[in-house]
Amino acid sequence: MSQLPSKAEILQWISDNPTLTSKRDIAKAFGIKGAARIDLKRVLRELEAEGHLEKRKKTYRDPERLPPVTVLQINALTPDGELLARPLEWHGEGVEPVVLVLPRAADPALGEGDRILARVHDVRAEAHHYEARLIRRIGANPRKVLGIFRKSEEGGRIVPIDKGVGKEWLVARDATGGAQDGELVEAEQAGPPGRMGLPRARVLDRLGDPSAPKAVSLIAIHQHGIPDEFPDEVIAEADAMKPAGLKGRTDLRDLPLITIDPSDARDHDDAVHAHADDDPKNPDGHVIWVAIADVAHYVRPGSALDNEAKKRGNSSYFPDRVVPMLPDRLSADLCSLHEGVPRPCIAVRMQIDAAGEKIGHRFVRGLMRSAASLTYAQVQAAMDGAPDDKTDPLLEDVIRPLYAAHAALAKARHRRQPLDLDLPERKVELSDEGKVTSVRFTERLDAHRLIEECMVLANVAAAEALTTRKSPLLFRVHEEPPAEKLDTLREVAETAGLVLAKGQVLRTAHLNALLHAARDTDHAEVINMSTLRAMTQAYYAPQNFGHFGLSLRAYAHFTSPIRRYADLIVHRALISAHGWGKDGLSGPEIEGLDATAQHISDTERRSMVAERDTNDRYLAAFLSERLGEEFTGKISGIARFGVFVKLDETGADGLVPMRALGREYFHFDPERGTLMGADTGRIIALGQRVTVRLAEAAPVSGGLAFDLLDIEGSQVPKGEGTARGKPPRRKIGAARRKSAKLKRKAERKRG
Repeated sequence: MSQLPSKAEILQWISDNPTLTSKRDIAKAFGIKGAARIDLKRVLRELEAEGHLEKRKKTYRDPERLPPVTVLQINALTPDGELLARPLEWHGEGVEPVVLVLPRAADPALGEGDRILARVHDVRAEAHHYEARLIRRIGANPRKVLGIFRKSEEGGRIVPIDKGVGKEWLVARDATGGAQDGELVEAEQAGPPGRMGLPRARVLDRLGDPSAPKAVSLIAIHQHGIPDEFPDEVIAEADAMKPAGLKGRTDLRDLPLITIDPSDARDHDDAVHAHADDDPKNPDGHVIWVAIADVAHYVRPGSALDNEAKKRGNSSYFPDRVVPMLPDRLSADLCSLHEGVPRPCIAVRMQIDAAGEKIGHRFVRGLMRSAASLTYAQVQAAMDGAPDDKTDPLLEDVIRPLYAAHAALAKARHRRQPLDLDLPERKVELSDEGKVTSVRFTERLDAHRLIEECMVLANVAAAEALTTRKSPLLFRVHEEPPAEKLDTLREVAETAGLVLAKGQVLRTAHLNALLHAARDTDHAEVINMSTLRAMTQAYYAPQNFGHFGLSLRAYAHFTSPIRRYADLIVHRALISAHGWGKDGLSGPEIEGLDATAQHISDTERRSMVAERDTNDRYLAAFLSERLGEEFTGKISGIARFGVFVKLDETGADGLVPMRALGREYFHFDPERGTLMGADTGRIIALGQRVTVRLAEAAPVSGGLAFDLLDIEGSQVPKGEGTARGKPPRRKIGAARRKSAKLKRKAERKRG
């Protein structure tokens, strides 16, 4: 019997002979016959489990290109010093592509045989087909630390910013990365973790001044306790995952589903398709398909991945980074519906009539292949008569039917009357260095509304399907506003000369009537803000209390399982209810739904606060260079200690303290939410237009302070208050008397 080859020898053979990689080929190459084949099979399985090998099935035929995020294995350096790699997941029928890895200065050293998760793109070159940038080295998950660098002769130390971490980190002289004393740095563990003394680290990134913009989001992450590092077992579990196949699934690969996302989207978890309904019982109706990434296939109940996803609750989005709920191997790779790549999904086929009402739905567990990854701007431009090379072939058969279906859904939405708030979303844009370059309000396109309506319809279908089957699930609940908040809204409306009906069951249609009456008036913004403040916060619950804002009886989040744990719960419920597999809701999960609902509602609020704080800090940093400039805005809030103003230009909020309101004393009326001048009777109320001067901007806290110059075009008299930031001067005589008193008291104690 021939000697069984080592794992290294097998891997070397496969690397040298990419066309002779079947078990039979390997056995023939090493002269393995008879019962020894059993041992060879065992070794190959071990290599596959370790992630060194990928078993490829000829029944699958994928496009002749790599997905945007893929796993690569590093080859040896070329004579020119270039780093080449080969893909571990290649389904094409042509020659396996050659990938050139472009290392950055901050990347760890890579050697032959290393496996990496990388972002790739096509190139036209003679020696290689793709270029890749490192995301992460697979199998390496070094501990990271964020802290202040303190320079020393030996190198330096890092003092963590986390309150609960008292231990400092040693940094060798050659591992400082050029960090200066007092800088905020991001570092990773260097050397073995179990060594004696203080842990060692090497600086990965210099973030500069702790109050500088690039550090803002990291500080918010740590301040609010958002987990931003995956434990080793979670990374290992994700790296071991293999792409799902067709077994047990409906083949949807020929259905031209497309993804439509923002231009900077990292992951694609939903795809859509629509066509005219050919059912004669549904004239002028439409069929809408919504396919969602099948995260439940990879994230099983009770696994390390599941525990970490539940702990995080959701992904958190900041202007310069994303803290994902799932590792990159899943969120940006296996679960992301990349163009042209087979991906598992849970899809729903929905029928709507000509009036946009859903008349039927059917869920399937399938395998899809995205026909195109498009942006909102691309799709809208195509519909507006300016298609590009990518959208032009899809315009008639894919894009126009989607808009036709959306037109029907818009009719149903108009009848349903969900809350129609006009609250433009601001977007902070950063340079590569992390400096704020601009703050703009994002444009709302019909393409945005199309996707929103399709997702709402799919979420309704999920809630209805599970309710019909009496399956446990988590609902997205939004209760109607409390009576006291509605009374306050009515008073604000009366001040603006508008009316909110009283003495009847409140519906969103009543609030919309108020919002539409205020539209195109000077009171529009204050009415929108006051209506928003009157609303309760949405949350998750195993019980159904309806969704007031959307005017729906039952609603469940189903469409974003990559970034929301609630959606993963709903996916598992659908799997269990339809009998699709053993990866559905487990017994312990069902028993703990109340606790899970509370937890993920809390993590959602945590992320919202951290994201808001980060935006405030970025805005403060952006405006800190414009101290003394004048801005226009509206009064957005009134408190006992001052007036809040929202600037027109950036949407930033700042405070005009009481001392900056003028010479007279102002009485605060909490019932009406107003201030009234004691001498002039001047009323300061929500929604009034003002001109302010920027007096202070604190990037560390995100605080802005203004001086009030005029209200509704009327100049405000300047007060004689004390200098800002300086304590009032005490009378010298009183200070001396107090000092003498304390001295006599001390002498008596000594005596």
